[in-house]
Amino acid sequence: MPDVPENRSFDLSNKMQSRLHDLVPGGSHTYSRGSDQYPEFMTPILTRGDGCHVWDVDGNEYVEYGMGLRSVTLGHGYRPVVEAVCAAIADGMNFSRPTELELAAAEDFLEMVPTAEMVKFAKNGSDVTTAAVRLARAATGRVKVAACLQPFFSTDDWFIGTTEMSGGIPETARQETVRFPYNDLPSLAAVLESDDFACVILEAATSTTEPEPGYLEGVRRLCDEHGALLIIDEMITGFRWSAHGAQSIYGIQPDLSCWGKAMGNGFPISALAGKRAFMELGGLRTDRERVFLLSTTHGPERGSLAAFRAVVRAYAGDDPIGRMEHAGRLLADGVQAAVREQGLSDHLQVVGRPSCLTFVTRDTELAPSQAYRTLFLQELIARGVLGQSFVTSAAHADLDIEATVDAVRCALPVYRRAIESGSVEGLLEGRPVAPAIRQYAAPRRIDAFLPNDTGREAMWG
Repeated sequence: MPDVPENRSFDLSNKMQSRLHDLVPGGSHTYSRGSDQYPEFMTPILTRGDGCHVWDVDGNEYVEYGMGLRSVTLGHGYRPVVEAVCAAIADGMNFSRPTELELAAAEDFLEMVPTAEMVKFAKNGSDVTTAAVRLARAATGRVKVAACLQPFFSTDDWFIGTTEMSGGIPETARQETVRFPYNDLPSLAAVLESDDFACVILEAATSTTEPEPGYLEGVRRLCDEHGALLIIDEMITGFRWSAHGAQSIYGIQPDLSCWGKAMGNGFPISALAGKRAFMELGGLRTDRERVFLLSTTHGPERGSLAAFRAVVRAYAGDDPIGRMEHAGRLLADGVQAAVREQGLSDHLQVVGRPSCLTFVTRDTELAPSQAYRTLFLQELIARGVLGQSFVTSAAHADLDIEATVDAVRCALPVYRRAIESGSVEGLLEGRPVAPAIRQYAAPRRIDAFLPNDTGREAMWG
């Protein structure tokens, strides 16, 4: 590997990753955490974290970005959250009746999200987006879903059927969802013209796209005109744009909204929130046919509810969003300055909201390039920076940002050599990363082999 500044070994991580591929389809329980999303032979298996730092099984330390797929905003091991969880679970996790934490957490949530009148907790984002779609279908008597052309909404058929990875999903389910582009009201109007859509689902904004003036108001108006419910996905924007969600920033009132990720600072919790008239269809105070809305064994377990309440207290008593944005601005300015010094401003950009930055890598023809992205990741990992993005947390201190900018500055000469030669050949070890959601395992297919006890002994001793 070229120009590695220190002797970092990935031997044990690579052995464990290989073993994971024996035991877990894809070698990871989340596709975006997969080994195909990182440089080959540099796939750290992590052991612990503290703030914005993580350590792998080989003893390597990193400044981490992405922070648990954006689920950690306060930092790994944030003590007030950990202590609240430990105190709660010491008296039991799960019971046969609701606990007082369910009431307290619901009150906390609805105080933070004034557009909602009722809330129901679950574990994953997909749980609540699919529940929202089901509720919209029941409320309207319609089936079709208009889903914005944004990266991800659910693991369930109604959404995954619209992606390249649609194997195993009936064609009828694929046809029930229609995609429409963001910031394009005429396209949404054309979709809804048939008046047979149960709902419109979209993120109010993304890391790289802001709503144009009047866009979200227009979406609300079109939903009202055509009798479709408006569902706002706050998985990423909630607790990162604002503790009250992006809907509070842009002044949009959804019928239903879906929350998750940073609600528990990494602990598993999500929420479906919305207007009482719709939410009650899943309850006991309706004369209409009931909706099987959400009913999960682990949805109200005490650990995650305690984590959520501790997160609420942290946001009320401090300004974690301000600290995330400060770190992001500092990082973007530093990286962009280093890129300009190398004359690479056309080939490498940092874009997005300061608290949710991504980097764009381009080749010699200025086309977005997975190969050049992988080269950049390779050089950052070798220098102690881990992440598929530059998404910050409130734990990223100025010194962490300075260390990251230094790592970028040292990595850029390798990137420049690739641009000047017109290829990453000889500079990139292994194959480029590939999209997480794709139809076939190629171009990062892993050869199969039988489980090997000898390999296990080599890992565990």
